[in-house]
Amino acid sequence: MIKRDLLFEIGTEEIPARFMIWAIGELENLARAGLADMRLSYESLRATGSPRRIVLYVNDLADRQEDLEETVKGPPKSQALDDAGRFTKAALGFAKSRGVELGDLRFIEVKGVEYLHAAVKETGKKTAELLPDFLSGLLKKLVFPKNMYWEDAGTRFARPVRWLVALSDTRIIPVRFGSVYSGAESRGHRFMGAKTVQIKSAQEYERTLEGEFVIVDHERRKKMILEGTAKMEAELGVRADGDPELLEENAHLVEYPVLFAGSFDREFLDIPEEVLISTMKKNQRYFPTRGGDGKLAPYFIGVSNNKPRDMNVVRDGNERVLRARLCDAAFFWKEDLKVSLESRLPQLERVVYQEKLGSVRDKTERVRALCAWFADNMNEAGIKSPLDRAALLAKTDLVSGMVFEFPEVQGVMGREYALRGGEPEEVALAIFEQYLPRFAGDRIPSGRAGAILGVCDRADTIVAIHKAGLAPTGSQDPYGLRRAARGMNEILWGLGMDADVRALFTRAAKGLGADKDTLGKSLDFYSQRLYNQLRERGHSHGTSSLAVGSMGSRPLQALRMLEAFEEVSGEEWFESLTLSAVRVVNILNKAPDDQKLDGKKAAFATEPERALDEALTAQSDAVKSALKSHDWASVCRALSKLSGPISAFFDGAMVMDPDPTVRAARLGLLRRCRDLFDSIGDFSLLK
Repeated sequence: MIKRDLLFEIGTEEIPARFMIWAIGELENLARAGLADMRLSYESLRATGSPRRIVLYVNDLADRQEDLEETVKGPPKSQALDDAGRFTKAALGFAKSRGVELGDLRFIEVKGVEYLHAAVKETGKKTAELLPDFLSGLLKKLVFPKNMYWEDAGTRFARPVRWLVALSDTRIIPVRFGSVYSGAESRGHRFMGAKTVQIKSAQEYERTLEGEFVIVDHERRKKMILEGTAKMEAELGVRADGDPELLEENAHLVEYPVLFAGSFDREFLDIPEEVLISTMKKNQRYFPTRGGDGKLAPYFIGVSNNKPRDMNVVRDGNERVLRARLCDAAFFWKEDLKVSLESRLPQLERVVYQEKLGSVRDKTERVRALCAWFADNMNEAGIKSPLDRAALLAKTDLVSGMVFEFPEVQGVMGREYALRGGEPEEVALAIFEQYLPRFAGDRIPSGRAGAILGVCDRADTIVAIHKAGLAPTGSQDPYGLRRAARGMNEILWGLGMDADVRALFTRAAKGLGADKDTLGKSLDFYSQRLYNQLRERGHSHGTSSLAVGSMGSRPLQALRMLEAFEEVSGEEWFESLTLSAVRVVNILNKAPDDQKLDGKKAAFATEPERALDEALTAQSDAVKSALKSHDWASVCRALSKLSGPISAFFDGAMVMDPDPTVRAARLGLLRRCRDLFDSIGDFSLLK
């Protein structure tokens, strides 16, 4: 079979880096799925791109589809034939829909039932006939988080599409998108390359564009940035901060990476390093550097999309831009230090938290009271004083000049201003750590005060926003409630804090004057997030549902229960017990009401009954004691001793015995089993 290389280049205006990362992966997924649906084989497939182009390259694509031969199941024989043995309308319709003659239909038995079957054969089409629609479809399916419309309302993309290159080896594939038609003409680097570049073949595409200063492969650009960074590190005697996200972003901001190094005045190192790093990374996309002592060094490494004759011009220009921003930061730092955090409290009264929920000062006092209650509830008397102080000052840095200019350093500046203002280290640390973890995978608080402050602040937020009727909908979560719930769980799990979230939310609702409906919605939201988080950790649906249903108000115990049950889930006794638990519930649900009374022990006439009675008596107390202390390993041990007697009971005794006394006794045993299971959770969720 003849094989050809496929090239598809979508040329655009500069696409934001955050869109490119998504688009490359999405294009590759769409292309793989589309080619599989069309039965087109290939050697390799990859998507890549640069700010001005998204590219699909398929190596050794088959010249035609594979022929299709499959047997398709139709209606059952009872519907395919009438009483006289003639084909019905259902059979005729099936044959027509599959393009086969009636004489080619066959009956094949499937699980004891005969069905009409048709052998469908389809000769594969030439790839050239399929590619125009396939490539056009890819363009339409690439819908970005934000799209632009131009020329006509039916054409949309992340940025305007300016050219298309679609080649099968050397042959142009006709594709149209709006008023743009495909051809073999690409474009070089915006500043250093040719305005038009003729692509002679798919195989020569990347080499041709590299001659026009376009490195198409984003992975290669990343490698070039890493190599250039290593060279700069050696020259400066520093180490660049490794940041995979910043590396990825820089790779998608340039078509031809050119590395340069710059410096800034050492006096700026007096500013908290988080401010300097934020300025370099987020505003300028520079890589900060550190010296051999691990401290921030007055150098940065940048990535340019241009290769001028004199790199000093690039370096000087970037240094001037950075210096201006650092001068602003230095000014705010000095001015903010003139005012204590506590003196900023009145300013919080003028900052609206949410129009239905009052000011940030109102929230501060609610969280402060909630922290005091939580500390008492968790027997944390030793940290009540620093916790109360941290809760009082927690949000005061929000009205500082530095945070107003650099919002991403909230908490950081609160910590620094607290330390400079003479506050105890424990207070300063808690002010910073209230925001941890900031994202999935981030570190959690190291101190109890910061942990409790963070948990209480998030609990207040969740209940408050539900009270305001602004709960998350779909992908919209403007107040970050999902992140807040996730952060609460990570803190409670990470620090081993056995908090009662239901009690915490109830107290928060009281402080907000929220009704029972708001409390219920807040708890339901939290439970769903807890379940999702357990699933994200790789735990099964069944055990996650059981744990949340049983211990959802105590996240730490929910996790420990889940882990204990999953540890024994593969053992034979546990599988048998789960089946028995479901069987117990099913039998009791079907039993008449007058037969659900407990039987007398004297009515236990068989050994399986007596054995189950003894096991229930012994293990019920063991389970009750273990549940009280949340000893999940002991719960599992008790259940393991109960599994055999229950199975033996079902094997050796007929529950619905004709004798009403015997029946009542056996139903009574099952009710005791159910009560024991219910004290732990809903075991039917495990099936």
